[in-house]
Amino acid sequence: MAFKSSPLSCVKWRLNFRSVWPFLLFLGCLSHIVFGQIRYTIPEELKRGSLIGNVAQDLGLDVQRLRSGRARIVTRQSIQFTELKTDKGILVVNERIDREQLCGDVTPCSFSFEVILENPMELHRVTVEITDINDNSPTFRKEEMKFEISESATLGSRFLLASAEDADVGSNGLQKYILNTNDMFGLKQHSSPDGRKYAEMVLQKPLDRESEPKISLKLIAIDGGTPHRSGTVNIDITVLDVNDNPPVFNQSFYRAAVLENSLRGTYITTVNASDADIGSNGLVTYRFSNMKEQLADIFHLDESMGTITLAGHLDYEKEKKHEIMIEATDQGGLIDSSKVLIEIIDVNDNAPVINVMSFSSPVPEDSPSGTTVAIINVIDADSEQNGQISCATDSALPFKVKSTITNYYALITVSAFDRELEPEYNITVRASDSGTPSLSSTTVLRLRISDVNDNAPLFDENSYLAYITENNSPGMSIFSVSARDSDWNQNARISYFLEETQISGNPTSSYVSINAETGTIHAVRSFDYEQLKELTFLVRAQDGGSPPLSSNASVKIIIQDQNDNPPQVLYPVQTGGSLVAEMVPRSADVGYLVTKVVAVDVDSGQNAWLSYKLQKATDRALFEVGLQNGEIRTIRQVTDKDAVKQRLTVIVEDNGQPSRSATVVVNVAVADSFPEVLSEFTELTHDKEYNDNLTFYLVLALAVVSFLFITCLVVIISVKIYRWRQSRILYHSNLPVIPYYPPRYSDTLGTGTLPRVYNYEVCRTTDSRKSDCKFDRAGSQNVLIMDPSSTGTMQRIQSEKSILDEPDSPLEVSFSFSAL
Repeated sequence: MAFKSSPLSCVKWRLNFRSVWPFLLFLGCLSHIVFGQIRYTIPEELKRGSLIGNVAQDLGLDVQRLRSGRARIVTRQSIQFTELKTDKGILVVNERIDREQLCGDVTPCSFSFEVILENPMELHRVTVEITDINDNSPTFRKEEMKFEISESATLGSRFLLASAEDADVGSNGLQKYILNTNDMFGLKQHSSPDGRKYAEMVLQKPLDRESEPKISLKLIAIDGGTPHRSGTVNIDITVLDVNDNPPVFNQSFYRAAVLENSLRGTYITTVNASDADIGSNGLVTYRFSNMKEQLADIFHLDESMGTITLAGHLDYEKEKKHEIMIEATDQGGLIDSSKVLIEIIDVNDNAPVINVMSFSSPVPEDSPSGTTVAIINVIDADSEQNGQISCATDSALPFKVKSTITNYYALITVSAFDRELEPEYNITVRASDSGTPSLSSTTVLRLRISDVNDNAPLFDENSYLAYITENNSPGMSIFSVSARDSDWNQNARISYFLEETQISGNPTSSYVSINAETGTIHAVRSFDYEQLKELTFLVRAQDGGSPPLSSNASVKIIIQDQNDNPPQVLYPVQTGGSLVAEMVPRSADVGYLVTKVVAVDVDSGQNAWLSYKLQKATDRALFEVGLQNGEIRTIRQVTDKDAVKQRLTVIVEDNGQPSRSATVVVNVAVADSFPEVLSEFTELTHDKEYNDNLTFYLVLALAVVSFLFITCLVVIISVKIYRWRQSRILYHSNLPVIPYYPPRYSDTLGTGTLPRVYNYEVCRTTDSRKSDCKFDRAGSQNVLIMDPSSTGTMQRIQSEKSILDEPDSPLEVSFSFSAL
């Protein structure tokens, strides 16, 4: 049968008011931990698997709660007698329970354990009481008892018989003794203060050694079980001759006390018995009677003096007192008995024992103050003041120990955690008793703090600056950004992303990309410094927490120029069909400014620094080119012997590494009048026309007659279109830069030559209206052009357009020669 008491309402019903109010006060303090208590009663020797009780029903819990709370049994016994079936919510026998082995003489016999559940924490105490069954027969320590009794023994003499021992208790224990029927002796039964039963044999008829020297009897010990069990011992009595005075103790009861930590040989007490006989019949000896086996090694009795000393080790926690029977025997075999009660005085010889019943590790760093970390059970085997326990921990740590029910303590937090500052704690819990001197014990709990994503990634710098040379290969690594996160594990795993912004109307991702793992930034395309000089965008570092945290850093990439553009010659314009010539009068003096080569380079820095050199010339001794400004001047006086036609090849180089260059051919006419110039250049055009006609007739000769008309038509149209395009080059040049043209050049050396006026017409780009430069409309601009299709006539082209009127028109350059 199982008796239960649960949950707390049952506990209140069973406890008196004085024991209930501290428990209720504790329950009010620990609202987040539930405690209950149930009690079952079962007989011993049940088979394994036998049902003890329905724990789930008795505690008011469902089976699902037992599973989710990881319900388990925590016991201090070395053998776990019970097992909790969480799938059914029942408590069953796990090991055979022998009440006599578990409790011995102690009654009632019970053992306790705790059922612990987690999430939330619940602690329930279960007590199982073991009832006795009649499974042990009374037994005598000796197989026979021998007495030597004088024939002169008086009627009513008592002879103490050895007691039987029955491991059972209560009604199943020893109840009575029976002496087989005889005329000489009767039986008288007694009970000691501790409930043990013993018997004395009483002489009822005088003995006669001559008629009956030996007497054999049987003593039967019977218990109260159903059915009865019994034990038997033989009593052999030898009748002695004439010793008619038995020993007599001076006290029927002796009391002594001894400290449990006393050393061996410590004096306890002395018993004394006297005999009225003299001689050998009056010589008294002492011995222990009916002593338990474990006491034989603890106490020593001097047979002749009756002195009791300590021979072994005492343990107050196991036995608080010992009751010993002592017999005094004379040489005639007469006996008297007395009792000695030895009380054990407790000393503080047991330190508290700490048992960690439940420990939660790791604990999240955002756990609130008051979170229960561990449940601790502390036991001290000492009693009274020596067994009163106090439990504490290091005050420097954010924890404290709070008492719950008897001998149980909760380790709770008193402040918030920060894993980044303190990732773990070594908590020393110290339990001390109140003895003198005080004994204590400690246990160390290693509590780890689990991470919470409470720190955003931080870049090493708020802004980054990097450089890359233009014309890079796509996919090239530019540089890397780096961020740190003081969190741990997944919360500290950083990924890098580009914040989508616009650069020159295009998304940032079309220019650069970033490796999400390493933070390395790569170029998506090849950059052109002339189109894009810098990139500015944001990089976001995001951790892997939930929800994720992030931070941004600005990145500026400056594109460096490379010498990838050759110089572009703006003047003189090179035409395919017409010859442009500069006129130099034969009266020109040294340093006369013939013309100026104008070139630009769209690169920047030293890559755009231009230098001018004269590569070839008809007469190198006549002209020179300014290294920095490209001005072509005479270096000697012009003479009549100088050829009219002068051809100069000028090379323009930039300062890049390696340098790039462009060449321009400048035709110069050395003459004082136009007819002279015309005659020279017309001869050149006639030669060219002759060669063209010869080629044309050769083609006609080889052509098929059937395609003659079509071929002629195609050739004529092609020639017309080609000449028309060549004539337009002078006015429309699609250059993407703003060239520089000096407004006027004149001979300023004071040589007395006639001044020449050079007019330049320049086109502007779309943004040139914002410039501070202003241009006046040219009234009349003239260029000397020799057209091979003409027969020696000179054409004059006049431009009346203003640069400011057509800001988006292509570059037009014209030159006017005028003689003042």
